[in-house]
Amino acid sequence: MTRSGFELKNKTVFVAGHHGMVGSALVRRLAQEDVRLLTVDRGEIDLRHQAAVFEWFAKVRPQVVFMAAAKVGGIVANNTLRAEFIYDNIAIASNVIHAAHVHGAEKLMFLGSSCIYPKLASQPLREDSMLTGPLEPTNEPYAIAKIAGIKMVEAYRSQYGSDFISVMPTNLFGPGDNYHPEYSHVVAALIRRFHEAKLSGAASTVVWGTGTPRREFLYVDDLADACVHLMKTYSDEKLINIGTGKDITIAEFARVVAEVVGYRGEITFDTSRPDGTPRKLLDVSRLAQLGWRARTPLQEGIRLAYQAYLREHTTPSS
Repeated sequence: MTRSGFELKNKTVFVAGHHGMVGSALVRRLAQEDVRLLTVDRGEIDLRHQAAVFEWFAKVRPQVVFMAAAKVGGIVANNTLRAEFIYDNIAIASNVIHAAHVHGAEKLMFLGSSCIYPKLASQPLREDSMLTGPLEPTNEPYAIAKIAGIKMVEAYRSQYGSDFISVMPTNLFGPGDNYHPEYSHVVAALIRRFHEAKLSGAASTVVWGTGTPRREFLYVDDLADACVHLMKTYSDEKLINIGTGKDITIAEFARVVAEVVGYRGEITFDTSRPDGTPRKLLDVSRLAQLGWRARTPLQEGIRLAYQAYLREHTTPSS
């Protein structure tokens, strides 16, 4: 594992996907650094369109790139929008990575996803378990797109000597999350569901699946801090997992969310809905060796996420 002493100070830093949950957290974190921050709205440049991306990079020439742009969603979105998830994410990754190389970016970080690991890989998930077994079928197109981005980063390091790295975040939550009733991730879905149940006085609320899968959750501002730390300190073709190293069942997690939101009704489980991978816990020993650990406790993170939901998605009367 190779350490580096990369300097961000006075660099032009491009955050691709700055409106997303991860991108906006990176923007907040980079405000603490002495950098010239670059962002671009999708209405101005669609990162799926190669010519537009190449033209923008030629004009702006960012020195540092955080590749946080992606089409993302929960288990239903992944399983339903399969063509969009593989096309959009491969196009975004290939355009930005190649443009960064052609136009002389000094360093690039590609953000993957823990779904790149095989469905039944041994736990906790080690970085070298990628491509050692079949993927979880419900999110296979998205996972393959992310694996393609990781392999591009490896190939550009190998062929061109590019200082490009890849990181694998665990399940994320926090400000800027997507609260769509069908397509959101589990944390946002539960925050919205329990909030609406509290307002309506519902006697019971349904959680998708059996409640038995185990998941690891990381507050998104912790992820952003880890990304900045790794951008400064890490340079190697090997992946780096970013997580807490702790997991919890969905049923237990649902009870924590209900408590934070203030919902007191019964929690039931819709077993007709898919569970996905039985367990996803990241091995974060490489990250710990590089001097970083998550700081936000789960309940505190959920409290902050719920406050953000109230600010972003509700009116004062609700």
